[in-house]
Amino acid sequence: MTGVLGTAAERARRNPVLLWGLTRVVLLLCVFKVVTVPGPDVTSDIEQIYQGWFEVLKTGTYPLDDVTWQYPPLAAVAILSPALLPFLGYSAAFFVLAFLCDALVFGLLMYAGKRRGRSRHGAWIWIAGVPLLGPTAYARYDLMVTAVAVAALLAGLSRPRVLGALAGLGAMLKVWPVLLLVGTPRGRATFRSWSTAAGAAAGLLLLCVLAAPGALAFLTFQRERGLELESLGAMLFHVARHVGWDGEARMNYGSIEFLGPYVSTVASAAMALTIASFAWLLVWRFRARAFATSTAADAAFVAVLLFTTTSRVISPQYMIWLVGLAAVCMAYRSSRMRRPAHLVVWATAVTQFEFPVWFSHVTDSDPLGIALLLVRNGLLVAASVSACRVLWHQTVTEPRLAPVVTPVPQPERARSTMPVA
Repeated sequence: MTGVLGTAAERARRNPVLLWGLTRVVLLLCVFKVVTVPGPDVTSDIEQIYQGWFEVLKTGTYPLDDVTWQYPPLAAVAILSPALLPFLGYSAAFFVLAFLCDALVFGLLMYAGKRRGRSRHGAWIWIAGVPLLGPTAYARYDLMVTAVAVAALLAGLSRPRVLGALAGLGAMLKVWPVLLLVGTPRGRATFRSWSTAAGAAAGLLLLCVLAAPGALAFLTFQRERGLELESLGAMLFHVARHVGWDGEARMNYGSIEFLGPYVSTVASAAMALTIASFAWLLVWRFRARAFATSTAADAAFVAVLLFTTTSRVISPQYMIWLVGLAAVCMAYRSSRMRRPAHLVVWATAVTQFEFPVWFSHVTDSDPLGIALLLVRNGLLVAASVSACRVLWHQTVTEPRLAPVVTPVPQPERARSTMPVA
């Protein structure tokens, strides 16, 4: 029996399509509740929240009175998308569409890996990263947004307008894909991609505003969010609960947040850290001297990694963004993001234990819950520092230190004095 299993495992390891299929079957079994994952039911949001939004959106308006609606207006398309499969129930249709988006990303990475200067390592990162997050990967619409982002980055240098259009589309789905543009090469590529992104985002936003009332309600709801239980800043209050801190953790604006003394101060500090991170990216862009074929993907990965790590909210599904961008980086042989990409994969694996498996320990701030958050957030911090160092070294330090090669003047050839026949 061991020999048969060993042969099957070796065959799966050599065949990425087979391994992708096997892992995704397991994911589908989990979201369809054939296999039960310990902890809270991560699919309940599809039935209780997404489907509720679906019913409201069908009436021609955004959820004006629901503070959990905190997404750009085009997110309505993702919420309404299960209507494309009317022969399935809402949840089942959503899971099938998430599976198809997963397949699209895998296919894009496999195709990209065949081209010159590319690698299939990116496909392997995607194969591993998505199932390590568990059923959460298929139970949120973040996988759909990540599919748009991956397609945008793989369009890359050769099609800057496609990159810009998809980045603008993604930004209207969930904001963060606008960061895909931070590493575009200076000059014509930047002008074309940035102008196209701005035009696409503005056009889609105007269309949504004209189509239904409440398209901009998400701005107020998002601004009023606090310090989410799993964020980096929340670590202080997990420890403070054991030394007499007079606060609590409860559901607020769609997630469990800390509420009490000093929370607003730490939340403001987290926002300041995010602003500082973006300032660093701005300095990097001005100082960068060399843009390799992978720089656009590397810079996007760094930007989203910084945004995620320093955010007031680190929801488990955010890891899908990082896995997708890490996979794109690893699809380029010139990328040096191997270490931070692997750290992200490990952080994704820990995230599934943090939520949903042992989420009760996290909400109780007991030693196991604190340890899980310490490891996961520590891996994200390590990945962020490593990725920033790699990006700066490859694009700023190395080009500055590269020796300038001065061409040696060649002596002129003596003119021939022979007569021309």
